[in-house]
Amino acid sequence: MDISVWGEYIWVFLILVVLEGVLSADNAVVMAVIVKKLPHEQQRKALFYGLVGAFVFRLIAMLIISYLVNFWEIQAIGAIYLLYLAIKHIWDKKKGKDKEAKPEKEPKTTSFWGTVARVELTDIAFALDSMLAAAALVVTLPKLGTYEIGGMSAGQFIVMFLGGLAGLIVIRFAATQVVKLLERYPTLETAAFLIVGWVGVKMAVITLAHPQVGILPESFPDSPGWEITFWAVMITIGLGGYIIARKKEKQQKG
Repeated sequence: MDISVWGEYIWVFLILVVLEGVLSADNAVVMAVIVKKLPHEQQRKALFYGLVGAFVFRLIAMLIISYLVNFWEIQAIGAIYLLYLAIKHIWDKKKGKDKEAKPEKEPKTTSFWGTVARVELTDIAFALDSMLAAAALVVTLPKLGTYEIGGMSAGQFIVMFLGGLAGLIVIRFAATQVVKLLERYPTLETAAFLIVGWVGVKMAVITLAHPQVGILPESFPDSPGWEITFWAVMITIGLGGYIIARKKEKQQKG
């Protein structure tokens, strides 16, 4: 197995974890508001049961999405969506618009199972963005594995599945720490979205090389020249984001 393939899988998984953390931070805040009206001993149970139901929904949605990703129209939408995420983030940063979670109105009922249902529905609403982004990211990966799940290879689907699982873990346990990390190193968030945008470019290349589109040669996405270019830019963005983040931290301390 080519080590570059494993490296690409690891990169995409790490991007998914960061992206899930960023997109799930607001989700965690809203869910905390939903369960806080319950007695303290029921809050964790409601959150747990709600997220179990949400996990089942995510798994079903992933299976459906996996059947669609090989259509060039879906690939084109994925490329546009990833580029939209990156451009929107940079635009909002430039305009100084920090997305804040809006607390929900006080619930009319504080029943345990009613709260569980609200947790599930909230995660479903928030999860659509992250699942679409995850699918768009993993379809750019080389196929890995001897069997397919839907239209994805086993390796692609497993990475998408683990990314979604990581999102639920972030919501349940680590959202606060992710927020603190991004507050400490805000450049890392921008670097993550730049990487998302760059993967969007890769998906656009895959779309243009699709046999039914034919604008680029079908072999171009796997050509050495393109692979070297893709990885060089990917590593430059990642290292650049880390170096700038550390430099700004030192400047603030100084």
